[in-house]
Amino acid sequence: MPVITLSNPPGVAAPTVGYSQAVLVKGATRRLIVSGQVGKAEDESVPSSGDAQLALVFSNLRTILAAHGMGPHNVVKTTAFLIDRALVNHYRKARDAFFAEHPAASTLLFVAGLADPRYQVEVEAEAVD
Repeated sequence: MPVITLSNPPGVAAPTVGYSQAVLVKGATRRLIVSGQVGKAEDESVPSSGDAQLALVFSNLRTILAAHGMGPHNVVKTTAFLIDRALVNHYRKARDAFFAEHPAASTLLFVAGLADPRYQVEVEAEAVD
């Protein structure tokens, strides 16, 4: 079982909200790299709202983690891509609900577009156990 230590060391600015500056992993035996998850349901439907897409993104991520015997507490890093700055507070709320007391290291980027023009958000993750 790995020991995951979240870190916000002195000498750097404190995280803005809901993430850690660094995550130290000791003793991990498995590493799961999760491709970017978008707001697409299993039936291939893509909701038009950003909030609905965010719900699907984190639902998809939870499903993939569970399929490998992991959960949000195993995630050590996420990278999120949003196409609209108006989604940032919605994204942070969804991310914070997903991670609860385990704010993994996180990078957030605003991009001009994603692989399908219907996608408004994409989140990739790395998990260990």
